Amino acid sequence: MKPVIEHSTASPDQVWSVLSDGWLYSSWVVGAARIRQVDAGWPAAGTRIHHSVGAWPALLNDKTWVRRIDTTSPDATALELSAAAWPFGRARVVVTVRPDPDGTQLEMVEHAETPPMSWLPDEVQHLAMAPRLRECLRRLASMAEGVDRKA
Repeated sequence: MKPVIEHSTASPDQVWSVLSDGWLYSSWVVGAARIRQVDAGWPAAGTRIHHSVGAWPALLNDKTWVRRIDTTSPDATALELSAAAWPFGRARVVVTVRPDPDGTQLEMVEHAETPPMSWLPDEVQHLAMAPRLRECLRRLASMAEGVDRKA
């Protein structure tokens, strides 16, 4: 799948401060309506965010869990999630944070893992998901840019 790319003037550390606070997940992830619980240790591999999707009164409870986190490379760090969005199925989402001279390059890719969305060709999935992913990254960038810069 082709990633959606956005730029932020925030530093990679500022971006990670937003990503590592599970209670902020519904503020930058389009479709997540509220957070019900965040596992201790988020975003360590295997930890989960219990959230709801939709709009009241039709909220559906779901969860997203961390498949992998890679903070070992100086060139990029990545957070790989398994996100549920019933009735659409489960998707693998990868958020990559790359330092650049003017801040941070943010990348996000989502690929449906289960039906019914997984039945769609990759190109169709990308066209359908790209606007939502772009908005997620814009929200993430905006939040990170507002993080206290005294660190």
